[in-house]
Amino acid sequence: MSDLYLKFVNTPIGKSVVQSLSLPSPVNLERWQRADQPFVEGHVLLGAGPEPKAMKVLADLISNSAATLYYPDHVESLRASADLAQSHKANSLEMDNIGEQRRFKALVFDASGLTDTTQLRCVYDFFHPTIRNIGRCGRIVVIGTDPADCTTAAQAATQKALEGFVRSVGKEIGKKGATAQLIWMAPGAETQLESTVRFFLSPKAAFVSGQVVRISKRDGKGRTATNNIAPLTGKVALVTGASRGIGESVARVLARDGATVVCLDVPAAMAALEGVANSINGKALAADITEPNGPKAIADYLEEHFKGVDLVVHNAGITRDKTLGRMPDHFWDLTIAVNLTAEELINDELMKRKLLRSNGRIVCVSSISGIAGNFGQTNYATSKCGVIGYVEAMAKQLKDGITINAVAPGFIETQMTAAMPITIREAGRRMNSLSQGGLPVDVAETIAYYCNPLSGGVNGNIIRVCGQSLIGK
Repeated sequence: MSDLYLKFVNTPIGKSVVQSLSLPSPVNLERWQRADQPFVEGHVLLGAGPEPKAMKVLADLISNSAATLYYPDHVESLRASADLAQSHKANSLEMDNIGEQRRFKALVFDASGLTDTTQLRCVYDFFHPTIRNIGRCGRIVVIGTDPADCTTAAQAATQKALEGFVRSVGKEIGKKGATAQLIWMAPGAETQLESTVRFFLSPKAAFVSGQVVRISKRDGKGRTATNNIAPLTGKVALVTGASRGIGESVARVLARDGATVVCLDVPAAMAALEGVANSINGKALAADITEPNGPKAIADYLEEHFKGVDLVVHNAGITRDKTLGRMPDHFWDLTIAVNLTAEELINDELMKRKLLRSNGRIVCVSSISGIAGNFGQTNYATSKCGVIGYVEAMAKQLKDGITINAVAPGFIETQMTAAMPITIREAGRRMNSLSQGGLPVDVAETIAYYCNPLSGGVNGNIIRVCGQSLIGK
């Protein structure tokens, strides 16, 4: 369903009305448009605190993009660590004389070297004179060190403090359609930053804000993307629940990125499923994932036709809403079976038979309801929170370069949300920093980022695709 309010407020008369009534004024978000589109364009300001760890990687990445790179003129550590002015054709910027007219597409700050809470002042010094100059649909990305890897309590407190900073910044700049993210690195994980920085700076992350991603150190074998336009070329992907909505969008985005996609859904959806599969040169597989023989049938198909699988996206899910006291037992049982148990059983079957290839990717779809809970959805919230627990546990167990991550969508414009009463639907759309609902493609782009060969250091993360919803954390 189209968001008529969003369309109205972006007309001249609509802008006048919302300003006079102090109503939310969401902007049209910039999303990925074409295969050869640069991941970031415009002016990017790159700053750092003491002893930055990721400056060379960041400077290399941004200077090789379509953006114009700037650095603060007074930051000695920045010049020394990256030699920006000479090696990266960067431009020095007088922080005391930025001016109101200059607009930045992105502000990127390397805070990975902060070890003491007094050093947090450098975060203020960088963002205070620049944040008002962030452009429409701009990006803020902060790089830190994972508090779990800090050697002192002061360092851990300092790095954890960055989370509160980024989440608050996201809420301040959301009215511009801009987003803010935090990347926590493990020591020595600088070379694993590329895919995450690319994603967060790009239009692909349009509906992701206020999120924290942990990057671990990996051996790097088999994780070099040969093609930024189609990084999944040669990969085989399984997407469950692919006949419509988010699942259909996931299948299309993975195919766009080069993967051969096996689209799976229940037999009753076969007509729509074949339509999706045929349109992306994929394969349609009808199967009930809750049947006792379901996981084996799926594994048999993948083995027979492809000798294995590289990417497994567990998108299939259902809702059976009732308050707990009025909920029949089959509502509970079926929701848990589809949304949680089936994922475990399919993964177990694939790994037992060694069909999930080296450097494979597993992505599970959770929900904001699993994080914050929801009235009348004890079964659904239980299943989706269980997905998070499963991902966090499995991330510690998987070997051979295989990773597992999750997305937790918030209000996404689908057939399900279109059927909501208008008051609930409008509340769901506006109760986030971007004041609008997301699109299925926003979830799909996040899943594609997890699947990227360069995302080998991204493991055990749960990213909320919710526009920084005001519920949850």
